[in-house]
Amino acid sequence: MGINKPSDIAANLQIGPTDAGMVRIFVEAEGGIELPLDFDPEEADEIAEELRAAAEAARAMQAGSKKR
Repeated sequence: MGINKPSDIAANLQIGPTDAGMVRIFVEAEGGIELPLDFDPEEADEIAEELRAAAEAARAMQAGSKKR
């Protein structure tokens, strides 16, 4: 599955620190799938920067489509 392929799968997302000093992104999807993803704080900062950049790009795309 790629970034642009739509999906009907529902999932819950939780983000928080672990007792071990890691940042956990926990994904729980339909069918009992649980996916804990642990990152050190520096990796978490990089992920946050990528999310911000993607949000900015998405806003630019929305603004471009509204001008048409």
